[in-house]
Amino acid sequence: MAEKKAIAKSSKTAKKSNKKPGGFKRIWNYLRECKGEIKKITWTNPKTATKNFFIVLVVILVAGLFIYALDRGLYALLGLVMNTSST
Repeated sequence: MAEKKAIAKSSKTAKKSNKKPGGFKRIWNYLRECKGEIKKITWTNPKTATKNFFIVLVVILVAGLFIYALDRGLYALLGLVMNTSST
């Protein structure tokens, strides 16, 4: 009988320890973990960021010009085919 009471008490304490923390506590823990993760980030210096920005800008411009030239060329080719077929 004493064993059953001891088991019942231990199961009650186990249930209490498995209980999730409240909403504000969970939000606070999440924000604290976010702060810890942000501290682990290796931030680039402004010179490197500016250099990378201009590299990306140049690549976008080159790709845009290539797509524009390809579009104009295919449109002209289509115009030739359409004019040829109508005569």
